[in-house]
Amino acid sequence: VLEADVGIEEHAGLYLTFQLGNEVFGLPILRVQEIIALMAVTAVPRTPHFVRGVINLRGKVIPVIELRKKFGMPTTEDTHHTCIIVVEVYCTGDPVTMGLIVDEVAEVVDITGAQIEPAPTFGVSVSTDFILGMGKVRESVVMLLDVDKVLANGEAAELAAMEA
Repeated sequence: VLEADVGIEEHAGLYLTFQLGNEVFGLPILRVQEIIALMAVTAVPRTPHFVRGVINLRGKVIPVIELRKKFGMPTTEDTHHTCIIVVEVYCTGDPVTMGLIVDEVAEVVDITGAQIEPAPTFGVSVSTDFILGMGKVRESVVMLLDVDKVLANGEAAELAAMEA
């Protein structure tokens, strides 16, 4: 085993895949708490542009972010496939429950270490540290996300303050 491959092996496992436009992303299934239909989101003033607001999930207020906006993708109208993936994110060591708005949930796939390649590097100005790796599933590529790094630490701390 090459030294560079050692870190990739540990990312093998089950991933919940979802779509944003034509791109397929994956989240480690153990970090997903549930998938819910899009519901009314209460906007919160002065939050980052990618925060749609908060929802009341069984009495708990959780922040909801639009992954399309967070990733700099063009926004689209919500459809009946648009949903919220509720995940647990660790920022500053504490778990924070938050919702991720995605275009459509696809499937749960088992990705082996042999199917994962490191995230490509695009130079110093482009940060891809939120990508665990690129999973090769059938004929497509799934970007495997490190849900803890999708939000920068300052952003995650801001959202943690919104959680009640």
